[in-house]
Amino acid sequence: MTELVIPVILAIAGIHALLHQTDVMPALLKGVQTGLQTAIHILPTMIVLLTAVRMLRASGWIDLAGQMLEPLLQKTGIPAECSALVLLKPLSGSGGLALGQEIMRDCGVDSYAGRVAAVMLGASETSLYTIGIYCGHLELKKTGYAIPAAILADFAAFISAALWVRWLG
Repeated sequence: MTELVIPVILAIAGIHALLHQTDVMPALLKGVQTGLQTAIHILPTMIVLLTAVRMLRASGWIDLAGQMLEPLLQKTGIPAECSALVLLKPLSGSGGLALGQEIMRDCGVDSYAGRVAAVMLGASETSLYTIGIYCGHLELKKTGYAIPAAILADFAAFISAALWVRWLG
């Protein structure tokens, strides 16, 4: 059934174009042009964010900050091994996956830390990275409540991951 989704969408788009007498090729080219302009516009922001995340990880700042947060996080049920993941995942999806892989390699996939890391990776978003890309593209200087709300949502996802794994045993 799922293999029919794309052909059905293409057929609906084709029928819509025929019914509304839309010239498909210029519309497609305009969409590609707009997409390329957007990609070119956000490229500098992406380069800066990816470089900053790499520098934070390579310098050891993420690990050090994670160690400082360990006492607070352990009270919420998040194991010490996952403390750096709490800081890295909102900034970088690939960095979070790499750190999650390290946690699972060092602690084991069936360990409490491995299971919490797996649920954390699935339950949270690279929210700060996404906000940075959107605000950079739109040239927004003030983010309002977006960043505090994103941090709160990610922290809630991390705590619920630990509670969920603990509840499942």
